[in-house]
Formats: sequence, structure tokens, C-alpha cells
Amino acid sequence: MLRTEERQRLARERREEREKQHAAKETQILEKERKAKLQYEKQLEERQRKLKEMKQKEEQRRAAVEEKRKQKIEEEKERYEAVLHRTLERSQRLETRQKRWSWGGSVTPDSEGKTASKRSPSTANLKQAEAAVSKGLSSSSAAQLNASDRARRSQLSPLDSGIISRLLAPTQASLARSKSAATLAD
Repeated sequence: MLRTEERQRLARERREEREKQHAAKETQILEKERKAKLQYEKQLEERQRKLKEMKQKEEQRRAAVEEKRKQKIEEEKERYEAVLHRTLERSQRLETRQKRWSWGGSVTPDSEGKTASKRSPSTANLKQAEAAVSKGLSSSSAAQLNASDRARRSQLSPLDSGIISRLLAPTQASLARSKSAATLAD
């Protein structure tokens, strides 16, 4: 009987020991699961934080690119306006020069009639003096000059030949001098 009780006691102790071990294993497993869950949550939070930072950086980069694009468009607009302004200034200067070079402003069929009606009697006298001076030239020398002028002008651009012909034409002052000289000679 003593042996039977001893056996039962030993069996009970072994069972209790196994249960303790089993409970310890269960506790270890639960602790591991808890730690794993905490680590997973921590990683998830870290990943979300990084994603948020990446989104912010991407938004900042996009904003910077957009700002740069707007600035480039603005610079191109300013450059275009400056070029347009310079072109307008040049064309106005060219018009002013052409008006200065011609006798009565720009010579167009319409303006020819207007300037002719505005001319004073002295201008008409200058025209007569111009005719007298051109008659005074010998026909052969005038023909030679006209031929050489035409040959030179054919090699020039239309704008250049127009400028040269205006420069070669007698001015009102030179015609007036010729007229006064002719008047004094009479």
C-alpha cells in the first residue's frame, strides 16, 4: 500500500511538473506573440510615418517644380515682351529715319498728293531750279552717270538702292543755293 501511495504521489508530482512546464511554455508563447504583435505595430507605424514623409517630400518637390515652371513661363513672357518692345522701337526708329531721309515724310501715292498740296510757292520755284540745273548738265555726262548709277543700284538691295537714291538726290537747301546762284547770275 505504501508503494501504491508513493507511486500516486510521484505520478501527481510529474503531472504537476508537466502542467507547470506546459503553463510556462504557454506563457512564453503568449509573450512571444505579444512581442511580435508590438513589433509588427511598430513597423507598421514606422512604415506609415515614412510614407507620410515621402508624400510630403513629393508634394514639396511638385510645388517646387510647379513654381519653377511658372517662373520659367514668366521669364519667357518677359523676354518675349522685351523682344517685342525692342522690335517696335527699332521699327519706329527706322520709320523716323526714313521720314528724315525723304523730303516730305514717307512718300506714298496718298502722301504725295497731300505733300504736293501743302507745298509753298518757293517749293515750286525749287522744282524749276532743279529742272534748270539738270538741263545744265551735258547730256553725255548725265547719261554716263545714270548708266553707272543704274549698274551699281542693280547690285544693291531695294532698301539700299532707295537710301542711296535719296542721298544722291539734291536737297532743298542745295536747290535753293542753285536757284539763288542762277538768279544772281542773271
